[in-house]
Amino acid sequence: MSSSPDPKTYYIETWGCQMNDLDTQRLSGQLTLRGFRRASSEHDADLILLNTCSVREKSEQKMFSELGRLRAAKERGARIGVCGCVAQQEGEAILARAPYVDFVMGPGNVGYLDDVLEGRARVAVEFPDDRRYDWIAIDRPSAVRAQVTIIEGCNKNCTFCIVPTTRGREVSRPMRDILAEVAHAISTGRVEIELLGQTVNAYVCPESSADFSDLLSGVARVAGVARLRFMTSHPSEVTPRMVAAMRANANICRYIHLPVQSGSSSVLRRMKRLYNREKFLSIVAMMREEIPTIRFSTDVIVGFPGESDEDFEQTLSLLEEVRFGSIYAFKYSERPGTASLRLGAPVDDELSTARLNRLFELQARIERETLLAYEGCVVPVLYEGPSRHDPSVASGKSEDNWTVNFHCQDVPAVGTLVDVHVIGAKHHSLFGKAVS
Repeated sequence: MSSSPDPKTYYIETWGCQMNDLDTQRLSGQLTLRGFRRASSEHDADLILLNTCSVREKSEQKMFSELGRLRAAKERGARIGVCGCVAQQEGEAILARAPYVDFVMGPGNVGYLDDVLEGRARVAVEFPDDRRYDWIAIDRPSAVRAQVTIIEGCNKNCTFCIVPTTRGREVSRPMRDILAEVAHAISTGRVEIELLGQTVNAYVCPESSADFSDLLSGVARVAGVARLRFMTSHPSEVTPRMVAAMRANANICRYIHLPVQSGSSSVLRRMKRLYNREKFLSIVAMMREEIPTIRFSTDVIVGFPGESDEDFEQTLSLLEEVRFGSIYAFKYSERPGTASLRLGAPVDDELSTARLNRLFELQARIERETLLAYEGCVVPVLYEGPSRHDPSVASGKSEDNWTVNFHCQDVPAVGTLVDVHVIGAKHHSLFGKAVS
């Protein structure tokens, strides 16, 4: 009896945010259902997908450089597809510059993979009314955590941001579908749920008009959800009802990623962030009053057009005042089609670099002091497996997303919450011993 032929193979290279990571999980699951097998590298793949990000400057150059490198794979017969936000941004221009690419597919078309695989569309960058979200087919890489998209796109139109172009306008998923996906993820052994959206707390159920606070409470009550996270939140969408839902449900993490972008009200106005410095600080104060143990992380842009020395000093002082546990900070990047291009030239690159370095130096001190403050505390840690650096040591995440490495007498089951007595801190992690 002859053996069946080997299945076709695929390889996906992913750049960018959690939404891109989840799109890759969706693509991987769909390909598996269609008989494909994951390859260990592009050298062994029949289908190569580049899932791209366009948030930072030079993302297009990075993509075309990678496509040039992949020409050898094309010569041996592999198919190449460009997906993600650069695909949405560039569209037909990708084929004009790299005609050997087989198809281009934007984020709104992930649910329509067959259209490009079967040749019905070579460029798929429209935003269908039905986003077609097959959550049962998602190929989730983590044994303990499931990411769940609740809203796609963004209506905020910040002047620096290309997301409304690459991800489209806000489209929320029905709450019943989200709850069904969460229950399914829990049934497969996951115990932590992370709700995702470009502006996650702008969620409104299209069927019932339930808002983000209703959804938080609903997901938190699903049996088996040990931890519930969400990102990314917009400060203007933080409401007392949202904070009350967090306070009322102990399994919702006392942690929020709340991008401020700048500490200067004048810069925030030019960014069209819909809040000023004082409003942001009042939101932080309100959340800390309601949930004293809550911790924050944030995003910061330096060198935005018109940012003065005083504007930058206000950003530093805001970091000192709020004391974020961690930050993601970048120099401003000009993105095609964004309104900030009309605001003038960005700050000189050398000055922007110097400002960014000063910001990182300040945050390194704050982060170090934050981690040292854990010494002597007992912290619940979601055990994920052995440490990558030392298999004899257990490792997991704290509620506010720090890696915690710890010794334990009996190895717990993956996905177990373990109380860890913190002994000390390293540069970006904690270490300790499990409490018996």
